[in-house]
Amino acid sequence: MGAVVSRKIEVAADADMLGRAAADLIVQRAQQAEGRFAIALSGGNTPRRLYETLASEPWRSQMPWQGTQVFFSDERFVPPDSPDSNYYLAEQTLLSRVPISSRFVHRVPTVDIDPEDAAALYEGNIRDVFRAPLTATPQFDLILLGMGADGHTASLFPGTPALQIEDRLVAANHVPQAGMWRITFTYRLLNAARCVVFLVEGESKAGVLRQVLQEGDLPAASVAPAGDLIWMIDRAAASQLPPSLLP
Repeated sequence: MGAVVSRKIEVAADADMLGRAAADLIVQRAQQAEGRFAIALSGGNTPRRLYETLASEPWRSQMPWQGTQVFFSDERFVPPDSPDSNYYLAEQTLLSRVPISSRFVHRVPTVDIDPEDAAALYEGNIRDVFRAPLTATPQFDLILLGMGADGHTASLFPGTPALQIEDRLVAANHVPQAGMWRITFTYRLLNAARCVVFLVEGESKAGVLRQVLQEGDLPAASVAPAGDLIWMIDRAAASQLPPSLLP
């Protein structure tokens, strides 16, 4: 796994301010990218405010949508029009509201395909866009991640097989805790990124956030990108962190 070049913790006053700060960061990184900006979005409830913010002004006009390639760091194995789909959340709150070409939005295939084939097909899609041979690991400009109350990130859940996969970029992961299959980026792909941004909000995440940042024994703690690692959290999520970790 990669060695972290830098880990930064940023604390916002509340969830709304967190969404704005994350939108500012994404726009900044996209504007700095040369020609193409490759981003992987996350699911769950936390990024909703971020997506709605990016779809509003002034962020909508500041993003170079014509040069942005959108992927998903994980996906539930449900149809794309399911309310449980990470793609569906992003489509409804962001992608349908901005001038991005549909061919630049790469959703995970989940219909009329089995999970293992879906993971292999998605990995192939990523390699095609990045023009990356099998010996190379593509480098996303930014990967957005969340964190569950059990310390999982993407769909890398505690005790599941995908935690140990090193020879693939994307894995089909059966998650007993959720009773379903998930498609997820592996650590190999996550840790090659130029920037990984964790979005964490709410008092319910405070204890596990402290555990991840201090003890390092949960899946989210193994995200150690070659580039920047930025934890963007709200004040409630930061409430149990020691002063030594706070900016």
